[in-house]
Amino acid sequence: MTKISKLGSEISNKILFFDLWWKTQIDEKNAKRLIKEAGDLSEYLNHKRLFAKYSLSEPEEKIINTLDVTGISALVKLYDKMTSAYQYQMKIGNKTKTMTREEITNYIRSTNEKIRETAYKTILSKYTENKGVIGEIYQNIVLNWKDEGIEIRGYKSPISMRNIANDVDDKTIESLLTICKKNSPIFQKFFIQKAKMLKMKKLRRYDLYAPASIHIKEKTYQYDKSVKLVFESLERFSPKLVEYAKKVFNEKHVDSSIRTGKRDGAFCSTLSPKITPYVLVNFTGKSRDVFTLAHELGHAVHSQSAQERSILVQDAPLPLAETASTFSELLLFDNLSDKITDDEKKIMLSEKIDDLYATIVRQSFFTMFEVDIHEQIGKGTTIDEISKAYLQNLKEQFGNSVTLSEDFAIEWSCIPHFYHSPFYCYAYSFGNLLTLSLFQRYKKEGRDFVPSYMKILAAGGSKKPEKLLAEYGLDIKSPKFWQGGFDYVESQVRVLSSLN
Repeated sequence: MTKISKLGSEISNKILFFDLWWKTQIDEKNAKRLIKEAGDLSEYLNHKRLFAKYSLSEPEEKIINTLDVTGISALVKLYDKMTSAYQYQMKIGNKTKTMTREEITNYIRSTNEKIRETAYKTILSKYTENKGVIGEIYQNIVLNWKDEGIEIRGYKSPISMRNIANDVDDKTIESLLTICKKNSPIFQKFFIQKAKMLKMKKLRRYDLYAPASIHIKEKTYQYDKSVKLVFESLERFSPKLVEYAKKVFNEKHVDSSIRTGKRDGAFCSTLSPKITPYVLVNFTGKSRDVFTLAHELGHAVHSQSAQERSILVQDAPLPLAETASTFSELLLFDNLSDKITDDEKKIMLSEKIDDLYATIVRQSFFTMFEVDIHEQIGKGTTIDEISKAYLQNLKEQFGNSVTLSEDFAIEWSCIPHFYHSPFYCYAYSFGNLLTLSLFQRYKKEGRDFVPSYMKILAAGGSKKPEKLLAEYGLDIKSPKFWQGGFDYVESQVRVLSSLN
């Protein structure tokens, strides 16, 4: 892996001259002429050219790059080193265990409500103890983002820097966040239902990710059968999709077994258009694992759909990157709904809505918090005031549906994305809501929708999201478009209510 990382770095250095030439040294007339003649690479070049407006001279860029090593990059590295070194002491039964954050996080999904509470309190108290240092680090990262981005480069606002990097317009993201805030009551209704499923009067924030299967026996799935279920779900939509998915298995590019030393989680890795993607999952037989398999195969399908594109534009831009993965999960859920009992459906649906909350509303409220706090830090706000603003953000998000304790005020400092990549989180909301809206359209149009969907995947990153989706009658600048995704969520919350 070290060899490959080094090779990647060498390649980047060898082609860096082109970025600098294209952004700053070529005149506008010739740039437009070349963009017009570039075919699939037109949007790629146009997007890079967009940065020219915010680029500095080569000596100035070199100064910023040099200072970043001991500046913002050093601050992020310091945060990572500090927080990854934290050790958590947690009592389980009669024994006290020393754990990493990754290990202790597993307990927030415990079936035991006391263990869930203890896990959260153990994590949050560690960040509270260190709030002075990690708070100072965050304030300086935010000030650096503002000073370089707005004062020196001339971006319109802190979030505009991320929007331009993602190749989306400010208005598109404003519409997205407005609709997310407006629809938070849909998830509040779900949390009230989940409390009933868990036989609790009201959920506490500690109970948000408690498994719904506490009082219901959860079905387990064999690996081979799970693979067939995913194939079947994709084939019902398009034979081409299942062909791409099978190719990953035929070439033995899937690692699913659990073994000592293997990393946790799941991911799909695309190396180049000519190499079939690789998929890693850790399969234990839970229904969640079946959906994870569908999700990662969705990424593999997306890559292969765009394999005729140049390596420069094969990958979809960040906001579109979750389209095929989430769509594959929805196809699987649609397929399984007719084959399982009401109790099994109740567990599966509850887990699905849990995930939709975590990837849509939670992420959008993270972004709304960042928008507010970047402005406040620019005016000199304190660390305690940051925590107060975050707690207020949580209160707006949950309303009266969840009991919220004061210890969650420090949770903002536990979110690595705030430190590593300001305003990154809305991409999750964007991708998931976009996919839900596409799925709603599929349910209305049936087979007629399939060619449009396949072309969207095949475009990869060759077109700006607004332009690409407008070709298929989808206006992502309009709040009405994003509302379509929430209409689907609301229908699923109603279905869950009818099963309780």
